[in-house]
Amino acid sequence: MLSIDPTSISERENYKFLIGSIIPRPIAFVTTLSEDGVLNGAPFSYFNIVSSNPPMISLSIQRSQGEQKDTARNILKNNEFVVHIVDEQNVEEINKTAATLPRNQSEIELTGLTSAESVRISVPGVKEAKVRLECVLEQSLELGGVNSPGCDFIIGRVVQYHIKDDIYENGRIDPRGLAAVSRLAGANYAKIGEIFEIERPK
Repeated sequence: MLSIDPTSISERENYKFLIGSIIPRPIAFVTTLSEDGVLNGAPFSYFNIVSSNPPMISLSIQRSQGEQKDTARNILKNNEFVVHIVDEQNVEEINKTAATLPRNQSEIELTGLTSAESVRISVPGVKEAKVRLECVLEQSLELGGVNSPGCDFIIGRVVQYHIKDDIYENGRIDPRGLAAVSRLAGANYAKIGEIFEIERPK
């Protein structure tokens, strides 16, 4: 078995080891508003649940050569954002939003996605997602070097859920109906595969 000190390899090599090992990763499609009111949208696979009491999620947004991405900048400025679960039906359109655009151009305009007003916050979501979560900023951390942080770690508190009727029944979301996709390494994604059950010990 290989044994490697992460400080002895490059950032790129660390990236490849992590995204190749920690799979599958859920994908959050995040919408935010810029200072000029431009609706920004971008996918992130460094995403997960933090807590259910209160309901909170996390995003880790990597910086590019030390510069904050638009999503992080907008969240830290406005304290609001919407998280959407990426699924088999919307993944192609959402993938288009990963393109690098000027700050004054909306990624949503590159796609067939349509905006949807939020209930509790000012940031719109997109209608095509089967699940979307309106969030407010709970806490943020700059991680990495003191003088040159490598990422912005965002914790958001969910203030409103939106769930498509046809995937919700008796308090549960149908995983097959949601058809969420997950991120692997490179350009690879995964669908929900075989589902099996194991009882937890008493």
